[in-house]
Amino acid sequence: MLPLGWFTRRRRPATAASVLAGEAAAEAARKSTQDAQPVEETPAEPEFPVVGDTAAAAFFDLDNTVMQGAALFHFGRGLYKRHFFHKRDLARFAWQQIYFRLAGSENPEHMADVRNSALSIVQGHRVAELMSIGEEIYDEYMAERVWPGTRALAQAHLDAGQKVWLVTAAPVETATIIARRLGLTGALGTVAESVGGVYTGKLVGEPLHGPAKAEAVRALAAAEGLDLSHCAAYSDSANDIPMLSLVGHPYAINPDSRLRKHAREQGWRLRDYRTGRKAAKIGIPAAAGVGALAGGAAAAVALQRRRR
Repeated sequence: MLPLGWFTRRRRPATAASVLAGEAAAEAARKSTQDAQPVEETPAEPEFPVVGDTAAAAFFDLDNTVMQGAALFHFGRGLYKRHFFHKRDLARFAWQQIYFRLAGSENPEHMADVRNSALSIVQGHRVAELMSIGEEIYDEYMAERVWPGTRALAQAHLDAGQKVWLVTAAPVETATIIARRLGLTGALGTVAESVGGVYTGKLVGEPLHGPAKAEAVRALAAAEGLDLSHCAAYSDSANDIPMLSLVGHPYAINPDSRLRKHAREQGWRLRDYRTGRKAAKIGIPAAAGVGALAGGAAAAVALQRRRR
């Protein structure tokens, strides 16, 4: 027969470890009951764009924001196909596009080189002729390079009953064609001088770049009776910070490194429609960008060899 003491629970003094374990268990029990309580939902973000807000509009940069690459380069390809200039000019355009894609941003000196190249090519040609050709070039080289994500953002503003404008350093004629083909309201772009409907090879003022874009948006908003605090602006480039800073709803789209940093500091919204880590780093679309880059480089090398 077992002694009665065999069934009697022996009392042991609580050690520091057991006290700690007990307190931890009690705290965990309290926390689990608190976590089970219903949590108030965070208020939903206000709908944007606001339907019926006639004081609002949207302003979109073009190159690398709405469309992959530079519109002026694609236009130059189309003009070369139509024998507007020589192979050496095509090689220069190819190199400019390669630089643009690798840099992922707009360098003022580089943009000036592109501008001067374009002006020398169109000098002496009729505006109506270039507009007609521009329609064809859009279908050949530009339509397939429009970012679907950015296009959807623009459409959201249109569906809300708002006007949507392109704002670009590209020639206003080219920008107007692109805006019309995308169903947008219109375009603000660089104005090339023409006399009697013929290009002179000079600009009216300066390229619509950087601070000039902000001034154009400000002027258009005043003329249209818009409230800039209700408006939105979209761009990939830190050069467009003046324009983005004007509006109440700035967006960084496929941003270069400087704009990405600034947007995060300011709490601006970011959207990146490029794919692949390399694309995100250097600012080119992963598949199409690398293919175009390789093709452009190969063309430039081939032309250089032929000249030798």
